[in-house]
Amino acid sequence: MTQHRKGLVLDFGGVLTTPLLPAALAFEKREGLAEGALLTDVYLNPEGVRITNELECGTLTQTQWNEVAGRLLGVAPDNLMGRIFADLSPEPSVIAAAAAARRAGIPVGILSNSVGPSPWNLYGGYAVDELYDAVVLSETHGIRKPEPAIFHLVLEELGLRAEECVFVDDTEQHLRPAEALGFATVHAVEPARTVAALEELLGIPLTDEHRDRVTP
Repeated sequence: MTQHRKGLVLDFGGVLTTPLLPAALAFEKREGLAEGALLTDVYLNPEGVRITNELECGTLTQTQWNEVAGRLLGVAPDNLMGRIFADLSPEPSVIAAAAAARRAGIPVGILSNSVGPSPWNLYGGYAVDELYDAVVLSETHGIRKPEPAIFHLVLEELGLRAEECVFVDDTEQHLRPAEALGFATVHAVEPARTVAALEELLGIPLTDEHRDRVTP
């Protein structure tokens, strides 16, 4: 008999938003950059890795990150992070599934490697403090995924054990430490598949269609 989980922890960017890669590709096209430049020149570049880690841990501001990343890319630094992810939008099916889980009595937390609040706020307009039971942002605590300590923080805020929870992330390397702690994990690749996996792991319907099927 399957033991259903009773808590849910969600990554933010790429899970509660549309995917990051199409937004990055659109940015490169707007800026006249070669496809993949953002990945190779910033996110895989040793200096880019360093400043991104520092940004996520809150020891570098977003404006400072913009300055260095702009130099690495050869583009203007003004609101660079906001320009990179300008095409991100809410992912309605996963947001609705999280809301349905909460209505069913399942605590839902957000665990996110954050990027600073200014000049661009990744979480702006999502009402995360009102719509979720715990919000753990890496910059607030000075630690980031995949460090196990940050998973313990969200579990503490939810009042649950890892073995009781599901963790969803679009980055595979963040799933392995969660699994080691006891989380069930879902790799967020396509929203409908993510929601279906959550329904199975939580043991409840999370869409109107599925709720209608179980309602007399």
